[in-house]
Amino acid sequence: MKRILTMAAAAMLLVSCNNNKTNQNNTEMKQTVGQFQAYELDGFRLHVYNSNDVMADASFIIEGQDGLVVMEYPLFKVNAKEFADYIAELGKKVVTDITDYHLGGSDKLPIVMPEGMPDFIEGPVYGGMMKGFAQQFGETMVALPTQRASEVPFGSTQNYAGVDFRFERGAASDFPGASIIIGNQVFYSHWAYYTAHMSPLQLGSAAAIDAELEATEFALASGCKYYIGGHGGLVEKSAVEARVEYLEKVKQLRNEKTDAAQFAEALKAAYPQMPGDVDALAQALYK
Repeated sequence: MKRILTMAAAAMLLVSCNNNKTNQNNTEMKQTVGQFQAYELDGFRLHVYNSNDVMADASFIIEGQDGLVVMEYPLFKVNAKEFADYIAELGKKVVTDITDYHLGGSDKLPIVMPEGMPDFIEGPVYGGMMKGFAQQFGETMVALPTQRASEVPFGSTQNYAGVDFRFERGAASDFPGASIIIGNQVFYSHWAYYTAHMSPLQLGSAAAIDAELEATEFALASGCKYYIGGHGGLVEKSAVEARVEYLEKVKQLRNEKTDAAQFAEALKAAYPQMPGDVDALAQALYK
């Protein structure tokens, strides 16, 4: 568990260095504990909340014409309050809360999850992780929701607040996490495609390289404008293209190098300026 928290803290540092970008369609709303940004899209508005918490978690609000959809509700009380206050300022009803991988403090909202996620959350892997977080963070965490979530089948399109949400399978190595295409313009995945060496929590085995490469190529083929993730906030198409190239290099080096030390040296040489813990990644890929 300590290793998980250490890597999550490292991910937060990488995201803060690489992912707080703006463009002509982006308006920074305010900054307090976390950071809110809003993006205008065709038919809806996307609000991104980078929590700045130890897990580098991000939460989202999709503002449709007739309501709000929240995604990945914050886990810590200070962030949950900030998030709820921001929702109240928007002045629209929340029609649903989509929890793809990050269970947060939305105990009074109707929750939907991709198929398989409710059972996974109650299982030993996810459940054990949450118990560890509770021991580590204590009263700073929200009370987790107790209501049973509705499950959404993979391959289906749901309409919430006047916006279409298409639920597709995420990376096979990250099952049952989903990839969700929002209004044909925003692509959600568990991890955003920010520019940094991948965490061993995401790329934890040699088999995961192919799974992540396939999922990233699928994301790129979606033609979306923005790409968001529960870790890392928002990036644009160029970051997804760079991730494909990076994974191809990782796959090549994993096939060529006989041990973790050789792999780490070669990957550092290929990306000398890229932040991230290459040694930890190498150990995961050669364990």
